[in-house]
Amino acid sequence: MAEKIIVGMSGGVDSSVSAALLKQQYPGNVAGMFMKNWEEDDTDEICTADEDVKDAQAVCDRLGIKLHRRNFSSEYWDYVFSEFLAEYQKGRTPNPDILCNREIKFKTFLDHADDLGAEFIATGHYVRKDERNGQYQLLKGVDNNKDQSYFLYAIQQHQLARSLFPVGELDKSEVRDKAAELGLSVHDKKDSTGICFIGEKRFQTFLSQYLKPNPGDIVSPEGTVVGQHNGLMYYTIGQRQGLGIGGVKDALPEPWFVIAKNHKNNQLIVGQSNHESLLMGQRLSADQINWISGQAPDFPLSCHAKIRYRQSDQACTVKIGDKGQLMVDFEQPQRAITPGQSIVFYDKDVCLGGAVIEDSDLLTSTCELKP
Repeated sequence: MAEKIIVGMSGGVDSSVSAALLKQQYPGNVAGMFMKNWEEDDTDEICTADEDVKDAQAVCDRLGIKLHRRNFSSEYWDYVFSEFLAEYQKGRTPNPDILCNREIKFKTFLDHADDLGAEFIATGHYVRKDERNGQYQLLKGVDNNKDQSYFLYAIQQHQLARSLFPVGELDKSEVRDKAAELGLSVHDKKDSTGICFIGEKRFQTFLSQYLKPNPGDIVSPEGTVVGQHNGLMYYTIGQRQGLGIGGVKDALPEPWFVIAKNHKNNQLIVGQSNHESLLMGQRLSADQINWISGQAPDFPLSCHAKIRYRQSDQACTVKIGDKGQLMVDFEQPQRAITPGQSIVFYDKDVCLGGAVIEDSDLLTSTCELKP
């Protein structure tokens, strides 16, 4: 029979179990596809694409299904990595996983699955889908700790209609147990982290290969120089680690964190616990909007949202601004609202869609915090 379902195989346990579950349900109709999206240009031992494709092949051999291999590195560079770099160049903090899902996993992958005559694609994402009145909805995964709907808010109706998410109904522990039960070699493989498809690169070293660093002063809200930064692109709002600040006279004996970036003066603004209020904002604007239903809801919209993965849902009201952007007011102040990151909206378990954060009402101080 024709391969009617193509599973995106990463070499990890989630996609492997997804393929296994579908093979049990639709024997003879399932195949895998390994997507290579980055051409390694160094000999860093962290590069794992070769290991991943071997693991994916081993799983497919075990399941008795074919593994197709495709190289999407050109598409990844043009539609994901170039935008990733452009955002960092602007001093923003993009989310490459969201870009990856939008441009590669649910666009390029789907196109190639079409070429193979597939009716559906499947991934190992911890999400679910439902159909109500002819419309498809993206739902949170059953495992609250692994729910990945935040990363899939940019998906559209025609893509969701043709997507399957076999592990969305399972807890992570159940997925690993299922893999072990089936004798899959990846049952105890560590989950991947790092930049989507690129892996666990040393971030500053990696980014400096593509963007020229511009070092400058690290200053307190009062304007006191407390250190030197390596380039504003390396830091994100709220960051605590890797600032390299120590021995500051009259400072509190506690960690520093990033409050803002002053692009005009190339300054990184940092503070301590007595500056915590400078990180709190209650309103933001966002654009590059996607509603999964394909239609904007009625405004004002009362719903919940999150401004980063793993954040708990936050009550908010959404309105349309005078330029068509979203204006979001939260019931409670939010910490470290970060331009370039995404805000994703929910109605209980239903992911409504999302947008990219442009600006917020983070408090300013005597030192010009906003660019």
